[in-house]
Amino acid sequence: PKGLQSMLEPIILFIRDDIAKAAIGEKKYEKYLPYLLTLFFFIFLNNLIGLIPIFPFGANVTGNLAVTGIMAVFTFVITTFSGNKDYWKHVFNTPGVPWWLKFPVPLMPFVEFLGLFTKPFVLMVRLFANITAGHIIVLSLICLIFIFVSVWVAPVSILFVVFMDCIELLVAFLQAYIFTLLSSLFIGMATAEEHH
Repeated sequence: PKGLQSMLEPIILFIRDDIAKAAIGEKKYEKYLPYLLTLFFFIFLNNLIGLIPIFPFGANVTGNLAVTGIMAVFTFVITTFSGNKDYWKHVFNTPGVPWWLKFPVPLMPFVEFLGLFTKPFVLMVRLFANITAGHIIVLSLICLIFIFVSVWVAPVSILFVVFMDCIELLVAFLQAYIFTLLSSLFIGMATAEEHH
């Protein structure tokens, strides 16, 4: 491979081998790999575009709850409809749990059912909060120049902004990786066969 393909191929193989195969399993990962790749590259590219401060870039797309919420809903729908009977058995009648946690008050099934909705919510908030926090820090550092109304604050502020932008490059990749990994783990839990 040459050019763009030589840059993208290791990332695609990493997502296939270390995320999808590891979390979902050898037999079922291929069905979900296109979704996981789309998810990773969508988040990663939007995070990178959000770091460029020149128009038409600079939009903080993944720092928007609506965008991260829709991605979390996609993961929730895929997980819910891919869940096998073992998955639903663990949700509503968790094996290995004392009977008094299941009956007469279904405490454990309620907690497990609530977990179905908290997982995508956590996915949504984690991505939103991490991306927004980095942008707020950069904006705050730039605002220091105008707050102190001093030219002497500008070099220090700009130096810290450049440092934060370098960290944001790492965060851009890391957050795409974490969202994709957690999505594949949730799908893997829903599709896993019961071991005897």
